[in-house]
Amino acid sequence: MRRPWGELGSRVPRASEGAACAGPRQPWSPSPNSMLRVLLSAPASTARLSSLLLFPPVQPCCLGPGRWGDRPPGGGPPAGPAQGLQRLLEQARSPGELLRWLGQNPSKVRAHHYPVALRRLGQLMGARPRPPPVEPSTLQDLSRLIIRHCPAFDTQTIHVCLHLAALLGFPAEGSLVRTLEQQRRSRLPPKPPPPPPPLSAEARPEELTPHVMVLLAQHLARHRLREPQLLEAIAHFLVTQEDQLSSKVVQKLVLPFGRLNYVPLEQRFTPCLERILAREADAAPLATANILMSLCQLQRLPPRALHLVFSPAFINHVSGTPHAVILRRYLSLLDVAVELELAGYQGPRLPRRQQVPVFPQPLITDRARCKYSHKDMVAEGLRQLLGEERYLQDLTVPPGYCTDFLLCVSSSGAVLPTRTQEPFLPYPPRTQATTGDPVQRVVLMLRERWHFCRDSRVLLGSRALRERHLGLIGYQLLPLPFEELESQRGLPQLKNYLRRKLQALGLHWGPEGG
Repeated sequence: MRRPWGELGSRVPRASEGAACAGPRQPWSPSPNSMLRVLLSAPASTARLSSLLLFPPVQPCCLGPGRWGDRPPGGGPPAGPAQGLQRLLEQARSPGELLRWLGQNPSKVRAHHYPVALRRLGQLMGARPRPPPVEPSTLQDLSRLIIRHCPAFDTQTIHVCLHLAALLGFPAEGSLVRTLEQQRRSRLPPKPPPPPPPLSAEARPEELTPHVMVLLAQHLARHRLREPQLLEAIAHFLVTQEDQLSSKVVQKLVLPFGRLNYVPLEQRFTPCLERILAREADAAPLATANILMSLCQLQRLPPRALHLVFSPAFINHVSGTPHAVILRRYLSLLDVAVELELAGYQGPRLPRRQQVPVFPQPLITDRARCKYSHKDMVAEGLRQLLGEERYLQDLTVPPGYCTDFLLCVSSSGAVLPTRTQEPFLPYPPRTQATTGDPVQRVVLMLRERWHFCRDSRVLLGSRALRERHLGLIGYQLLPLPFEELESQRGLPQLKNYLRRKLQALGLHWGPEGG
């Protein structure tokens, strides 16, 4: 029988469709993506994480036209009067006509006719102009027919009839929907027995797989989700599975902690990472550097691991790897952290000839969101307020941090022309008495919305690290939060806002710029 014009043809089911749910005698094995969805949709509880993954998801009902329209779910192709009824259903011109074919031919209706009717009904209900309403008597006939025959329906047909009832507006508390729901529940597979209770109330995320936990860690880091209970679950998983995890997996599990500026409560977290670094540093140098970068953002650098990565053997080893350029940058940043934050460190350091600027350009997130940034607006406000010669924009200062705006200020608070001053402070930092330079450098730091963890006032790890190091070098920081910048309406308000900010630091300047 030819298919009416405008309907999609049948298709061969994809291999993944058949594997979505195991058969009655097959063990259920969830895919990593389905397990991650369970994790992210569950209440944030580490005790809940392990137990949620013990129950298989219910197979969703798919109403694709090629699944049921050509062949009934439970048998071969229709024949005789039933085939003629299918043709009439497919060619019905209104919902009322379609339902009359079902209600007035009870002896010819088979289970496979309901998916055909639902597909055609969906086409008619979405047509323009809208079809006339269905007569109540026709709906009653259909309801009685489905109630009478539904004990013989399979699960797919039960789902189809529930969709049909919803499309036609049958009430949820009516006899049709109640009967179909009872039949649907009676066909559900029995639930597996509950797992034995743990010996203690301690959460057990170690029952999850490394791949699932890596997906969870990447999701949290990518979307800036600072969820303490999920992060604690990852930390607990890491320390309990230490012997089974390679450093290449560990670097992915540790990533959200540094990015989200979150120090876990798990006391074994840092010692566990130290042991992994000592065990696999030479085998995976890039993973070793990534782990140390996360610890650097958390101000948890282990001296023993620094001895290892700054050793001549390690530096010579990584110089010949494909990742030599990025590794030199990471090692340079680690050396800066040692210089500024680890005063008591006595071990080897990165040789001066090996050091490179750590962040010579604006961060990738800033470049990607430049059209949403307030930087151009602030630059114009400073130009009109101070004049172009009294500030520098996007200047990279030693040891390689890019600043948003930099001002040179005299000891009396006057904003000086930058062309007459050295804009950089020396690195490694020295005291003002040693340098004999009375000029102070003020850095205006834009704090955009994406510089924070989502729905939080906690700066991302890379942002907090940059501000911390610039302050330790000797720059005076003036943050400009995005909430304050967004509240300014037009340049006059913005100039007044910047004027108040600068004057609060005791700064003053001559006649305003152009």
